[in-house]
Amino acid sequence: MAEGKHAGDEPIVIKKYANRRLYNTRSSSYITLDHLARMTREEVAFKVIDAKTGNDITHSILTQIIMDEEAGGEQMLPTNFLRQLIAMYGNSMQALVPGYLEASMEHFRENQAKLRKAIEDSIGANPLAHLAQRNMEMFKAAATAFVPGAQERSASEKDEIAALKAQMAEMQRKLDQLGK
Repeated sequence: MAEGKHAGDEPIVIKKYANRRLYNTRSSSYITLDHLARMTREEVAFKVIDAKTGNDITHSILTQIIMDEEAGGEQMLPTNFLRQLIAMYGNSMQALVPGYLEASMEHFRENQAKLRKAIEDSIGANPLAHLAQRNMEMFKAAATAFVPGAQERSASEKDEIAALKAQMAEMQRKLDQLGK
């Protein structure tokens, strides 16, 4: 899924047809706005071209994705922020806003990455976390030795642990995406 992420790669061209269908020219398949949102989160470079006019409409498609996200889930953009943003249109400072917002978002992402690293470092250095892990290992070893059928349960526990680890990895990936 890292398609289009490499520096030398050209962005994937997505064609938008009059019937509102989006066509990924690299995979030769129709996709949805949800696919484009996922590609954005995965940092896959793409541009959306109007199939009839050839105009680059990436900006309006990304805006549509934001609108859909805001309407369909937990809202991220506060109403007051939206009011202030709308008020900036036509303002003499309008030209400065995009650069300011990009720099602010980049700074936010850098701080998020620093915070994540600090939390990971503090958890890794926590002696109580290590003690709790050792106690759990001893408890599992005792359960295996003294409880009939614990061997079967430990196999299912391993499946549960693997599933939990996969979920945690997915959550970490999403946090990393938010941090970028």
